Amino acid sequence: MRYRTLGNTGLFVSELCLGTMTFGGQGELWSKIGQLGQKESEALVKQALDAGINFIDTADVYSEGESEKLTGRALRNLGIPRDDVVVATKVFGATGQGINQLGNSRYHIMEGVKASLKRLDMDHIDLYQIHGFDPATPIEETLRALNTLVEHGHVRYIGVSNWAAWQIMKARGIADKQGLAQFQSLQAYYTLAGRDLEREIAPMLQSEGMGLMVWSPLAGGLLSGKYDSDATGSDGRRASFDFPPVNTDRAGKCIGVMQQIAESKGVSVAQIALAWLLHQDVVTSVIIGAKRETQLADNLASVDVKLSQEELARLDTVSALPTEYPGWMLERQGGYRGKQLTAE
Repeated sequence: MRYRTLGNTGLFVSELCLGTMTFGGQGELWSKIGQLGQKESEALVKQALDAGINFIDTADVYSEGESEKLTGRALRNLGIPRDDVVVATKVFGATGQGINQLGNSRYHIMEGVKASLKRLDMDHIDLYQIHGFDPATPIEETLRALNTLVEHGHVRYIGVSNWAAWQIMKARGIADKQGLAQFQSLQAYYTLAGRDLEREIAPMLQSEGMGLMVWSPLAGGLLSGKYDSDATGSDGRRASFDFPPVNTDRAGKCIGVMQQIAESKGVSVAQIALAWLLHQDVVTSVIIGAKRETQLADNLASVDVKLSQEELARLDTVSALPTEYPGWMLERQGGYRGKQLTAE
């Protein structure tokens, strides 16, 4: 297991992060993703930590708060020192029926952090993330609320999830101008079957030195090995919860190449999908979730899979995004200057 700094901080996190969306199973949506109880959740946490993972991600909406409870209880039952693990959670989604029990307002953030700390049974959260963009709340209000939490010690670092590049840059500008805590990481969807992040978000992250946590690295199970090269299959989570959306034609071609590479290396297709992400410079940590210990063990083994330049090129070619404006124009106009930069 390798460790990388989270954004522009001195905090080191493991290249794989244990996701806890399968913990609990409360509610119609979350029951489709996983229904692990305390014993099963605890076993996965122990397995992950024993493999070198020091990073755990959850959210206040996962299983209607049950995921946070199971995560905190697992760490206590296992006797894990608080400083040995980096705990991340999120706020934004609806946590009740009230009109103000959702969003990125100061009201909801302050109520949300208190509830999360209570469920986790912790005195601070290492990485507190805004789970989605709220068009009803000014970004400045959100940042000021988060800054208060950092100043009071309830939160160590702040991050964001599922925001567009321009939204993040606007937030960074406000925070810089007003001396507020900066977002240090983005949690976003990124896979061989969905490389849209590379258009605007990835260049922005690298320009600003922000960290990237990847969610759903197997595209909701599509790249787990349960699906054929035509991207069809009847097993796995996508059979009941078809998310995230993908271009099945391009995904099918990716799976075909992944199967060939996996067979040549004697590893699983899932390990190839995860290893490809670990080879991307923009990626800080890849979030892996599991329902079974055998599944988690397979995912953990991805850190030992090395892809050659030829294999990376094959995967890049088959998964490449179609060109779009302004990308093709930026490439055309900037090509000459780029060559000047690399000239010896």
